[in-house]
Amino acid sequence: MSQYTIRPLRKEDYPAVASLLSLIWSLPTTGEQLRAEEESIPPGQLHYGEDGQLMGWDRPKWVAVNERDEVAGYAIAWRAPWNESGSLNVTLVVYPEDRGCGAGRALSREMRGWAHEVKASRLVCFMKEDDQASLAFAERRGYVQERHTFESVLDLAAFRNEALFQCIETAEQSGIRFVTLADEPGEENERKLHELYRITHQDIPGYNEDFPWFEEWRKWNLEIPGVRAEFVHIAKAGERYVGVATLQQNELSSEDMYHQYTGVLPECRGQRLGLALKLQAVRTALANGAISLRTHNDSMNAPMLRINRDQLGFQAVPGNYKMVCRLR
Repeated sequence: MSQYTIRPLRKEDYPAVASLLSLIWSLPTTGEQLRAEEESIPPGQLHYGEDGQLMGWDRPKWVAVNERDEVAGYAIAWRAPWNESGSLNVTLVVYPEDRGCGAGRALSREMRGWAHEVKASRLVCFMKEDDQASLAFAERRGYVQERHTFESVLDLAAFRNEALFQCIETAEQSGIRFVTLADEPGEENERKLHELYRITHQDIPGYNEDFPWFEEWRKWNLEIPGVRAEFVHIAKAGERYVGVATLQQNELSSEDMYHQYTGVLPECRGQRLGLALKLQAVRTALANGAISLRTHNDSMNAPMLRINRDQLGFQAVPGNYKMVCRLR
């Protein structure tokens, strides 16, 4: 019998949930950030396609609390309108001292019960590759590994490969201009950037979803904590946006930045624009006092891994497995 009670998330739970999520996220968060994010999302509206597959959006959240109503664990099941039909994304995390006592099992049952209720066909989660206990917990519940995402860290204090910066000058000599979104503000340019993201997302290994419309893309890419217009580096050919690299700063520690996204149009690849954009990001990170730069790459994304690991010197650290559980 579990010593924990499962109930829906309350507003006063956000600080504890932020503490839990900071155990597994690359950048820590705060209760204020989580609450602001949730309040920006309209109430869920699930529906079903012609094939009966789950569509729409929703994001129920639960906490496991002990007899003193203290939060021991947290779970969320969510989907966005652009997610693959039938899928629910799930996250479940329990404080280390409360693991093995029933909180995770109770949260999993609650979350899966809701998933069955809304007729989801599969659950998707991301788990740290070196967290063997959590991986075993998931596997016992039917999750199997689908993809592997590597995490890499660049020690900016030790970065010495100045010769690489020549590729920026070479690109400029070919007619490429490098700007930031701070240099070119406004909705028209943001929409050009949105289209660049949309096209380049199609080549990310394992990406099989629709792409969010402009307003939603803007909310989850330009308006998230730690992303500023001067952190969005853009390569231009004439007035056309052909490449982008975006940074996100850890707002709780300015010494840590995250390389959130890199993309170059297919017809412009092979010109070292991806490397040039990443070097622009390195310069920005150094100028903002960062001492480390983190990023993630799919294990099948050989060109990006080659840039990060072989050319820039990012060092591998434990990454994430994409785990999938098929419900029907």
